[in-house]
Amino acid sequence: MKIKTIAIDDEPLALKLVSEYIRKTPYLELVGAFDNPLDAIDFLSNQEAELIFVDIQMPDLTGIEFTRSLEGNHKIIFTTAYEKYALEGFKLNALDYLLKPFSYEEFLKAAGKAHKMAELEASSTPIIEANNQFLFLKSEYKIRRINFNDILYIEGLKDYIKVYTTGEDKPLLSLNSIKSLESKLPEEKFMRVHRSYLVNLEKIETIERSRIIFGKTYIPISDQYKEKFQEFLDKNFL
Repeated sequence: MKIKTIAIDDEPLALKLVSEYIRKTPYLELVGAFDNPLDAIDFLSNQEAELIFVDIQMPDLTGIEFTRSLEGNHKIIFTTAYEKYALEGFKLNALDYLLKPFSYEEFLKAAGKAHKMAELEASSTPIIEANNQFLFLKSEYKIRRINFNDILYIEGLKDYIKVYTTGEDKPLLSLNSIKSLESKLPEEKFMRVHRSYLVNLEKIETIERSRIIFGKTYIPISDQYKEKFQEFLDKNFL
């Protein structure tokens, strides 16, 4: 099954290039190409598109504003000549960010993320079963047993989660919400410290400036969860 895709860019040459890249990618189907985001909004009100390549800096409506206006579940990949917009783009949970001019190889790498996510969405029952020691998690067409003692932390993204464990170089990726997984984990062992992070309290070794450090990863403790986390520290502080 191909991913229905549209491209939006006010620059004719850039729009033509992205459209050609989409056409030559076997798992993508170009269903629309627009030089104005307002036309794309009109299209999406009647047609479906799962993946959107959209330029950020455009007149009338920027790619950021366009993305914020969307309803439903769309995968977004931003394209722009200005690197300074990258952070704002990722705050909107964009799948990727392509800096112009980009090659087909770079395009394919970004599109591959959408393909991988679509495959995850095609699978069902992400959390198979859980008890007080482990859970079975569906990840990339495999059912994996995950012992709670092996979990370091969990990162929640828009439509899926990454589970980081000891002894694994890469996280396990699963179509799920962090809220759903949180309900399956023992409260005395795991704590939400940020809207995007759950941590295994028994694995915390270093805390610095309201951040929990796991190797080279710094997990922020947001204001919403600071009081609860401080209570945990107070109980365990010498």
